[in-house]
Amino acid sequence: MTMKLDQLDKEIIDLLTKDGRMSCAEIARAIGTVSERSVRYRLEKLLAENIIRINATPVPQSLGYSVVADVFIEVEVGQVLEIARKIASYENVSYVACSTGESDISIQIITQNNRELYEFVTDILGKIPGVRKTTTSMVPFIVKDIEQWRIPSATFRESRLEPELHPSLEGRSHVREH
Repeated sequence: MTMKLDQLDKEIIDLLTKDGRMSCAEIARAIGTVSERSVRYRLEKLLAENIIRINATPVPQSLGYSVVADVFIEVEVGQVLEIARKIASYENVSYVACSTGESDISIQIITQNNRELYEFVTDILGKIPGVRKTTTSMVPFIVKDIEQWRIPSATFRESRLEPELHPSLEGRSHVREH
């Protein structure tokens, strides 16, 4: 079952997206209408349900890795997953996906220079048994990546308060915070 998200979840996620180091107390203060305890509960639930992850993401360009390329790979029938897993083991590969269409595997490589990229595509990818063809596309700049992706607004319920019928109230409803 998919976890239902509300406006409080959205606010917590938005704040953590801007600064993943914020404490629950800081988040509660920034929101202004919720306790630290409620934030902690929600955050633990978001993490436990695998709705969000909080981690450190290196910035390759700051470390001298300024060449980014997407490589589309055609492989022998029946070898897609095996080859994709092998490619995923290389440190300079930032993304690997099995795909449909003209290519079987789509990857992104980050290197320090064009020579390193060329050598990886020809000397490593080109020599993996089962790889039939590679098509490389240079990525001069990225406009948006996964870190800028936001959960679509339609995913969130309007309010964090929902009417709930409690048996002891015999037909009267009351409001409960989730």
